[in-house]
Amino acid sequence: MIIGSLQVFSVCSNSVVMDHDEGTRIGAGRRRGRGAVSNEASRFDLGREVESDGWDIPEDRGLLRTEVREERPRSIINYVRSPDLPFDRSINPYRGCEHGCIYCFARPTHAYLGLSPGLDFETRLVARPDAPKVLTRELRAKGYRAAPIAIGTNTDPYQPLERERGIMRACLEVLEAASHPVAIVTKGAGIERDLDILGRMAARGLVRVGISVTTLDPGLARKMEPRVPSPSRRMAAITRLSEAGVPVRLMASPMIPALTDPELEAILEAGRDAGARSASWIMLRLPREVAPLFREWLEEHVPGQAARVMARVREMHGGKDYDARWGRRMRGEGPYAKLIAQRFDLAVRRLGLDAAQPPLTTGLFRPPSLPGDQMALF
Repeated sequence: MIIGSLQVFSVCSNSVVMDHDEGTRIGAGRRRGRGAVSNEASRFDLGREVESDGWDIPEDRGLLRTEVREERPRSIINYVRSPDLPFDRSINPYRGCEHGCIYCFARPTHAYLGLSPGLDFETRLVARPDAPKVLTRELRAKGYRAAPIAIGTNTDPYQPLERERGIMRACLEVLEAASHPVAIVTKGAGIERDLDILGRMAARGLVRVGISVTTLDPGLARKMEPRVPSPSRRMAAITRLSEAGVPVRLMASPMIPALTDPELEAILEAGRDAGARSASWIMLRLPREVAPLFREWLEEHVPGQAARVMARVREMHGGKDYDARWGRRMRGEGPYAKLIAQRFDLAVRRLGLDAAQPPLTTGLFRPPSLPGDQMALF
């Protein structure tokens, strides 16, 4: 089968998923441990008939489970040009994310695969096992110039699937061998497995890590980001990374107005106490399909706060659920957005988290070698 322009080679079996024709709302019993409430069809389906592709299962299938396909990418480094972002390139070992964060702004990317940004995003995953090999080839390309590669900016490289596949670790091994700088963002405590590599890279100024914490309330976290390690477990990961010499940034992201923003100062203080050296924040973003998915989630899990949360969101985006304009999409605008920004600035100064992270080293980069390469004399 073809996903986009890339061929899918294998399918993991023994999984339970929904048909395309099942409808949008899925029963709570079947989606236990998932974030989205529904599974609206991809916007690229255009209402066409969809033949069985091997995902379909009988109506009495029970609990939704994760299914994984493999993709052989032609390229792995994605170059971005956005004034809102502090990097110009990224890589993604996986498509989709089993963490299931209901607010994830990357959900709409699943529509490009002909899959739903709803439950498909967290149950129909794509692994890219050739990513380390393709990365090696691209780092060896004539004229390549090193700059920090961001990982985790779309889907989490330390989602549960990484324990089985190890694609992220293999990519780190390539980057370490090439002395290439990398900036990692994750919610996954599985990053601790790679402390050996990260510690060595940190000693050479080649890595920094951002750990995202949205709330300290474990009950709310379990509803909102159902397969993410608990907030306390993420704080423990910050401690372990810091003890290994890895610079860690506490990311209070996303801040959800009238739901999690009252915790902003407490999150920052907990991150500081755990060992974070700096902090950042981003306002809730609801692009494309994320907005209706998030509204459904509010109505089911916090119905008494749903209207207030969305009123604040629209207040910060000119009456809309989302404003995609650069300079506004990450922060919002208006009195409420300014208040959160002021609270953040005051808190990070008080906690000593306002220092800029040191720049990553690019001057050590050497193209990775392959068997048969002539050894350099100098």
